[in-house]
Amino acid sequence: MRIYVDFDDVLCETAPALAVLARERFGRTVTFEQIHTFNLQTAFLLDENQYQELMEQAHTPAFLRDLVPIAGAISCLEAWLQQAQEVVVVTGRPAATHRVTQAWLSRHGLAALPVWYVDKYNRAYPATPDAPPFLPLPVLLQEHFDLVIDDSPMALDALQQRPAGHTIVFDRPWNRTYPCSGARIARCRGWQEVATFFRAL
Repeated sequence: MRIYVDFDDVLCETAPALAVLARERFGRTVTFEQIHTFNLQTAFLLDENQYQELMEQAHTPAFLRDLVPIAGAISCLEAWLQQAQEVVVVTGRPAATHRVTQAWLSRHGLAALPVWYVDKYNRAYPATPDAPPFLPLPVLLQEHFDLVIDDSPMALDALQQRPAGHTIVFDRPWNRTYPCSGARIARCRGWQEVATFFRAL
């Protein structure tokens, strides 16, 4: 099978780290469970300058390298690789983060995974020398995946245009109201449920 796996808040605990960053930088006391929207400017009650500063800090190596893996993610992906499944990490991070992203994957035994940088959130990051291309979303939607795992309602909406394949909504506070009705979409509350869903396919 060909499997798409999102990075932030699917492989690693990015939002909890962002909540800490927002508290330290701007005095915003917002817990992980209180992040009810994917729009971080709204979630943390930031003005535009504060939001831009948060995003700049969130894409630095110092922030990204120490993100904690979500429980069960590494072992599940290792098992899929041992089964010769084709796993692709598809992230909305800017391609300029490629070096630290690869270092994180290597640190956790996943150096073999390819990483695609895709403009899933209409952010149009500039091209960076010596970095992979930042692909437009329509290019991604032309690719076939048997299984997609993502947490972003915006990305999930776009991915539902696929004519085939299954989708997992990786449960996070900001997608709790996302509809999961239909034979090809399911909500999973952690990687143990993801592994169970995969075995049933």
